[in-house]
Amino acid sequence: MQILAEFIKKIAEAKKVCVLTGAGISAESGVPTFRGSGESAVWKGMPVEEISSARMVTENLDEVWEWFDYRREVLKDCQPNHAHRALMLWESRLRENFLLVTQNVDGLHSQAGSRNILELHGNIQRLKCTKGCRLKYEMLPTEIPHSPDICDLCDAPLRPDVVLFGEMLPEGYFEYAVEFTRDCDLFLSIGTSAFVYPAAGLAEVAKRNGAFCVEINPEETPLSDIYDESLRGKAGEILPKLLGIETGHFH
Repeated sequence: MQILAEFIKKIAEAKKVCVLTGAGISAESGVPTFRGSGESAVWKGMPVEEISSARMVTENLDEVWEWFDYRREVLKDCQPNHAHRALMLWESRLRENFLLVTQNVDGLHSQAGSRNILELHGNIQRLKCTKGCRLKYEMLPTEIPHSPDICDLCDAPLRPDVVLFGEMLPEGYFEYAVEFTRDCDLFLSIGTSAFVYPAAGLAEVAKRNGAFCVEINPEETPLSDIYDESLRGKAGEILPKLLGIETGHFH
Protein backbone atom coordinates (compact mmCIF):
# COMPACT_ATOMS: atom_id res chain seq x y z
CA MET A 1 0.00 0.00 0.00
CA GLN A 2 1.27 3.46 -0.97
CA ILE A 3 1.04 5.91 1.94
CA LEU A 4 1.62 9.55 1.05
CA ALA A 5 4.61 11.28 2.66
CA GLU A 6 2.51 14.27 3.81
CA PHE A 7 0.15 11.89 5.58
CA ILE A 8 3.06 10.23 7.42
CA LYS A 9 4.32 13.72 8.33
CA LYS A 10 0.90 14.65 9.78
CA ILE A 11 0.98 11.49 11.94
CA ALA A 12 4.53 12.25 13.12
CA GLU A 13 3.63 15.83 14.08
CA ALA A 14 0.53 14.94 16.12
CA LYS A 15 0.78 16.27 19.68
CA LYS A 16 -2.16 14.51 21.35
CA VAL A 17 -3.46 11.20 20.02
CA CYS A 18 -6.47 9.04 20.83
CA VAL A 19 -6.64 5.54 19.34
CA LEU A 20 -9.74 3.34 19.39
CA THR A 21 -9.22 -0.37 18.72
CA GLY A 22 -11.74 -3.14 18.09
CA ALA A 23 -11.79 -6.86 17.35
CA GLY A 24 -10.03 -6.44 13.99
CA ILE A 25 -6.65 -5.59 15.53
CA SER A 26 -6.66 -8.81 17.58
CA ALA A 27 -8.02 -10.96 14.75
CA GLU A 28 -4.53 -10.60 13.24
CA SER A 29 -3.21 -12.38 16.35
CA GLY A 30 -5.63 -15.25 15.86
CA VAL A 31 -8.26 -14.05 18.35
CA PRO A 32 -11.75 -15.07 17.12
CA THR A 33 -14.14 -12.13 16.81
CA PHE A 34 -17.14 -14.36 17.74
CA ARG A 35 -19.47 -11.72 16.24
CA GLY A 36 -17.65 -10.60 13.10
CA SER A 37 -19.55 -12.09 10.19
CA GLY A 38 -22.95 -10.62 10.91
CA GLU A 39 -24.11 -13.93 12.38
CA SER A 40 -23.89 -14.54 16.09
CA ALA A 41 -21.62 -17.31 17.31
CA VAL A 42 -23.27 -20.07 19.32
CA TRP A 43 -22.02 -21.86 22.42
CA LYS A 44 -23.78 -25.11 23.36
CA GLY A 45 -26.83 -24.00 21.41
CA MET A 46 -26.91 -20.56 23.05
CA PRO A 47 -26.12 -17.34 21.17
CA VAL A 48 -23.05 -15.48 22.49
CA GLU A 49 -25.34 -12.61 23.48
CA GLU A 50 -27.13 -14.98 25.85
CA ILE A 51 -24.19 -16.84 27.43
CA SER A 52 -22.34 -13.52 27.83
CA SER A 53 -25.27 -11.75 29.48
CA ALA A 54 -25.75 -10.26 32.94
CA ARG A 55 -28.79 -12.51 33.37
CA MET A 56 -26.68 -15.67 32.94
CA VAL A 57 -24.29 -14.57 35.72
CA THR A 58 -27.29 -14.63 38.07
CA GLU A 59 -28.90 -17.77 36.68
CA ASN A 60 -25.95 -20.03 35.81
CA LEU A 61 -22.53 -18.65 36.72
CA ASP A 62 -20.90 -22.07 36.22
CA GLU A 63 -22.01 -22.08 32.57
CA VAL A 64 -20.71 -18.53 32.12
CA TRP A 65 -17.34 -19.58 33.50
CA GLU A 66 -17.23 -22.63 31.23
CA TRP A 67 -17.68 -20.28 28.25
CA PHE A 68 -15.11 -17.76 29.46
CA ASP A 69 -12.55 -20.44 30.34
CA TYR A 70 -13.04 -21.81 26.81
CA ARG A 71 -12.33 -18.33 25.43
CA ARG A 72 -9.26 -18.00 27.67
CA GLU A 73 -8.02 -21.37 26.39
CA VAL A 74 -8.36 -20.07 22.80
CA LEU A 75 -6.41 -16.92 23.79
CA LYS A 76 -3.65 -18.78 25.61
CA ASP A 77 -1.29 -18.99 22.63
CA CYS A 78 -2.25 -15.67 21.00
CA GLN A 79 0.49 -13.05 21.02
CA PRO A 80 0.48 -9.28 20.35
CA ASN A 81 1.08 -8.50 16.69
CA HIS A 82 2.94 -5.68 14.93
CA ALA A 83 -0.02 -3.32 15.35
CA HIS A 84 -0.15 -3.82 19.14
CA ARG A 85 3.61 -3.26 19.39
CA ALA A 86 3.57 -0.20 17.12
CA LEU A 87 0.95 1.43 19.38
CA MET A 88 3.13 0.73 22.42
CA LEU A 89 6.08 2.49 20.75
CA TRP A 90 3.87 5.41 19.73
CA GLU A 91 2.71 5.77 23.33
CA SER A 92 6.34 5.76 24.52
CA ARG A 93 6.96 8.86 22.36
CA LEU A 94 3.88 10.83 23.47
CA ARG A 95 3.49 9.47 27.03
CA GLU A 96 0.49 11.10 28.77
CA ASN A 97 -0.61 12.70 25.49
CA PHE A 98 -1.58 9.29 24.14
CA LEU A 99 -4.71 7.35 25.07
CA LEU A 100 -5.55 3.87 23.83
CA VAL A 101 -9.27 3.11 24.13
CA THR A 102 -10.05 -0.53 23.39
CA GLN A 103 -13.25 -2.51 23.07
CA ASN A 104 -11.22 -5.73 23.29
CA VAL A 105 -11.07 -7.85 26.44
CA ASP A 106 -8.09 -10.02 25.41
CA GLY A 107 -5.38 -8.04 27.24
CA LEU A 108 -3.03 -8.08 24.22
CA HIS A 109 -2.40 -4.32 24.41
CA SER A 110 -1.12 -4.70 27.99
CA GLN A 111 0.90 -7.73 26.95
CA ALA A 112 2.53 -5.61 24.22
CA GLY A 113 3.56 -3.05 26.86
CA SER A 114 0.94 -0.32 26.44
CA ARG A 115 0.07 1.44 29.70
CA ASN A 116 -2.31 4.34 28.94
CA ILE A 117 -5.20 1.99 28.18
CA LEU A 118 -8.90 2.37 28.78
CA GLU A 119 -10.41 -1.12 28.59
CA LEU A 120 -14.03 -0.11 27.94
CA HIS A 121 -15.33 -3.68 28.07
CA GLY A 122 -13.01 -5.07 30.76
CA ASN A 123 -10.38 -7.80 30.64
CA ILE A 124 -10.95 -11.53 30.31
CA GLN A 125 -7.90 -12.26 32.51
CA ARG A 126 -9.42 -10.42 35.48
CA LEU A 127 -12.10 -11.40 38.01
CA LYS A 128 -14.42 -9.31 40.15
CA CYS A 129 -16.91 -9.91 42.95
CA THR A 130 -20.55 -10.63 42.08
CA LYS A 131 -21.60 -8.55 45.10
CA GLY A 132 -20.00 -5.47 43.58
CA CYS A 133 -17.18 -4.82 46.07
CA ARG A 134 -14.11 -3.14 44.59
CA LEU A 135 -11.74 -6.11 44.86
CA LYS A 136 -10.40 -7.41 41.55
CA TYR A 137 -8.16 -10.38 40.87
CA GLU A 138 -5.68 -10.91 38.05
CA MET A 139 -5.37 -14.36 36.51
CA LEU A 140 -2.43 -15.78 34.62
CA PRO A 141 -3.43 -16.47 31.01
CA THR A 142 -2.38 -20.08 31.57
CA GLU A 143 -4.52 -20.42 34.72
CA ILE A 144 -7.32 -22.47 33.15
CA PRO A 145 -9.79 -23.21 34.57
CA HIS A 146 -9.97 -19.87 36.37
CA SER A 147 -8.88 -19.32 39.96
CA PRO A 148 -9.87 -18.13 42.57
CA ASP A 149 -13.63 -18.67 42.80
CA ILE A 150 -14.57 -16.75 45.94
CA CYS A 151 -14.00 -13.11 46.95
CA ASP A 152 -11.68 -12.70 49.96
CA LEU A 153 -13.71 -9.76 51.25
CA CYS A 154 -17.35 -10.76 50.65
CA ASP A 155 -17.14 -14.53 50.46
CA ALA A 156 -19.23 -14.17 47.29
CA PRO A 157 -18.58 -15.92 43.96
CA LEU A 158 -16.28 -14.19 41.47
CA ARG A 159 -17.20 -13.48 37.85
CA PRO A 160 -15.27 -12.36 34.76
CA ASP A 161 -14.43 -8.64 34.92
CA VAL A 162 -15.95 -7.90 31.53
CA VAL A 163 -18.95 -5.85 30.46
CA LEU A 164 -21.66 -8.34 29.55
CA PHE A 165 -24.74 -7.85 27.40
CA GLY A 166 -27.27 -5.92 29.45
CA GLU A 167 -24.62 -4.11 31.54
CA MET A 168 -23.38 -0.53 31.53
CA LEU A 169 -19.77 0.47 30.91
CA PRO A 170 -17.71 1.10 34.08
CA GLU A 171 -18.62 4.45 35.59
CA GLY A 172 -16.56 7.34 34.28
CA TYR A 173 -14.66 5.37 31.62
CA PHE A 174 -16.43 6.62 28.54
CA GLU A 175 -16.69 10.14 29.94
CA TYR A 176 -12.90 10.21 30.34
CA ALA A 177 -12.44 8.93 26.77
CA VAL A 178 -14.73 11.70 25.47
CA GLU A 179 -12.87 14.36 27.47
CA PHE A 180 -9.51 13.22 26.09
CA THR A 181 -10.85 12.91 22.54
CA ARG A 182 -12.19 16.48 22.57
CA ASP A 183 -8.62 17.75 23.02
CA CYS A 184 -6.77 15.41 20.66
CA ASP A 185 -5.44 16.58 17.30
CA LEU A 186 -5.33 13.07 15.82
CA PHE A 187 -7.93 10.30 16.21
CA LEU A 188 -7.26 6.82 14.87
CA SER A 189 -9.78 3.97 14.67
CA ILE A 190 -8.34 0.49 14.11
CA GLY A 191 -10.25 -2.71 13.38
CA THR A 192 -13.64 -1.52 14.61
CA SER A 193 -16.95 -2.26 12.92
CA ALA A 194 -18.32 1.16 14.02
CA PHE A 195 -21.52 -0.60 15.09
CA VAL A 196 -20.82 -0.74 18.84
CA TYR A 197 -21.86 2.39 20.68
CA PRO A 198 -21.00 4.40 22.65
CA ALA A 199 -17.37 3.68 21.59
CA ALA A 200 -18.09 4.29 17.90
CA GLY A 201 -19.24 7.81 18.82
CA LEU A 202 -15.70 8.86 19.75
CA ALA A 203 -14.85 9.41 16.08
CA GLU A 204 -17.74 11.86 15.82
CA VAL A 205 -16.54 13.69 18.94
CA ALA A 206 -13.02 13.96 17.49
CA LYS A 207 -14.30 15.18 14.12
CA ARG A 208 -16.55 17.85 15.68
CA ASN A 209 -13.60 19.18 17.66
CA GLY A 210 -11.24 19.52 14.71
CA ALA A 211 -9.06 16.40 15.03
CA PHE A 212 -7.58 14.74 11.94
CA CYS A 213 -9.40 11.39 11.81
CA VAL A 214 -8.00 8.18 10.33
CA GLU A 215 -9.58 4.75 9.95
CA ILE A 216 -7.64 1.52 9.42
CA ASN A 217 -9.92 -1.39 8.56
CA PRO A 218 -10.06 -4.09 5.86
CA GLU A 219 -13.62 -3.05 4.95
CA GLU A 220 -15.69 0.10 4.82
CA THR A 221 -17.68 0.88 7.98
CA PRO A 222 -20.83 2.94 8.61
CA LEU A 223 -18.60 5.84 9.75
CA SER A 224 -15.98 5.69 6.95
CA ASP A 225 -17.34 8.88 5.39
CA ILE A 226 -16.48 11.04 8.39
CA TYR A 227 -12.77 10.11 8.35
CA ASP A 228 -10.19 12.29 6.64
CA GLU A 229 -8.30 9.15 5.57
CA SER A 230 -9.51 5.54 5.38
CA LEU A 231 -6.82 2.92 4.86
CA ARG A 232 -7.94 -0.54 3.79
CA GLY A 233 -5.81 -3.44 4.95
CA LYS A 234 -4.26 -5.07 8.00
CA ALA A 235 -3.25 -2.82 10.88
CA GLY A 236 -0.14 -4.95 11.49
CA GLU A 237 1.13 -3.95 8.05
CA ILE A 238 -0.16 -0.36 7.86
CA LEU A 239 0.63 1.02 11.34
CA PRO A 240 4.40 0.41 11.32
CA LYS A 241 4.60 2.14 7.91
CA LEU A 242 2.59 5.10 9.18
CA LEU A 243 4.84 5.47 12.20
CA GLY A 244 8.12 4.81 10.41
CA ILE A 245 8.86 1.74 12.53
CA GLU A 246 11.01 -1.14 11.31
CA THR A 247 9.12 -4.29 12.27
CA GLY A 248 12.44 -6.11 12.72
CA HIS A 249 12.72 -4.22 16.03
CA PHE A 250 9.77 -6.20 17.36
CA HIS A 251 11.59 -9.52 17.47
